[in-house]
Amino acid sequence: MSKAYILLGVLFGAAVVGLSSIYIVEEREKALVLQFGQIKAVKEAPGLSFKMPFIQNVVRYDDRIQALDTQPLEVTPLDDRRLVVDAFARWRISDVVRFRQAVGVGGIAQAETRMERILNAQLREVLGAVTSNAILSENRVELMNNIRDAAIVDARALGVEVIDVRIKRVELPAQNLAATFERMEAERQREAADERARGQEAAQRVRAQADRTAVELVSEAQREAEIIRGQADAERNGIYAEAYGRDQEFFNFYRSLSAYEQALQGQTSTMVMSPDSEFFDYFRSETGASGN
Repeated sequence: MSKAYILLGVLFGAAVVGLSSIYIVEEREKALVLQFGQIKAVKEAPGLSFKMPFIQNVVRYDDRIQALDTQPLEVTPLDDRRLVVDAFARWRISDVVRFRQAVGVGGIAQAETRMERILNAQLREVLGAVTSNAILSENRVELMNNIRDAAIVDARALGVEVIDVRIKRVELPAQNLAATFERMEAERQREAADERARGQEAAQRVRAQADRTAVELVSEAQREAEIIRGQADAERNGIYAEAYGRDQEFFNFYRSLSAYEQALQGQTSTMVMSPDSEFFDYFRSETGASGN
C-alpha cells in the first residue's frame, strides 16, 4: 500500500513538473521566458513550447494594435492663439525584448503613459511651428503625418511601432471663447456695415443715373412735342390763311359761330357787354334780315 502511495506521489509530481514546463503562445500574443528576471527566450510564433519548471516563468504581451486616447492638451501656435488639442494614436509592440527592458513590469499601462508623453511632446513641437489657421483648416493631414513620423522615431526606444496619429478635436480654451466670439461678431458687423455702405453708394449711383435719364427723356419728349406743336400751329395757320384768302366773309362768319359755340354753353350762360359790340355783328345782321 505504501509503495502505491509513493508511486502515485511520483506520478503526481511528474505531472506537475510536466505541466509547469509546458506553455502555449496564442496568435495574438508574444511571450518572454524569464529566469530570475532575466530574458531566456522569446516566443513570437504561436504554438506549444517548453520551459524549465519552477525556475522559469512566461510573461505574455498583446500583439494586437492598441489604441491610445490622449488627454486634452493646450498648445500655443505661432500666432500665440492658444488651442486645446485632443488626439489619438494606434500602436503595437514591435520588439518585445526592448519593450520589456523599457517598461519593466509596468507592461501596457506603463507603455501608454510614456507613449502619451511622446505624443504630447510632438504635438507641442509640430503644432507650435505653424499658425492656428493651419491647425484649424481641413488640410491638416500633413501636420498629423509629421507628428506620426516624429513619434515613430521616439517610440522605437520603447520597442513600439506607431501606426497612426490623428487629431480628433481642436478648439479654443473655454476662457477665450467669449472674447473670440465677440471679436468675430465685431468683424461681421464691420463687414455688414461695409456691405451696406457699398450698397448705398451703388444705389445712389443708380438713382442719379435714373434721374439723369428721366430728365433727358422728358427734355427730349418736350422738345419733340414743341416741334410737333409748332408744326401743327403752322399747318393750322396755313389752313386758316388759305380759307381766309378764298372767302373772307365766310371765314369771319365761321369764326364768329365758333366763338358763339364756345361762349354760349350751359343753361345759365350770362354775358355782359355793350350792345354795339362787334361780337354780335352777325346776330344783328340776321335780325335785320328777318325784320325782328
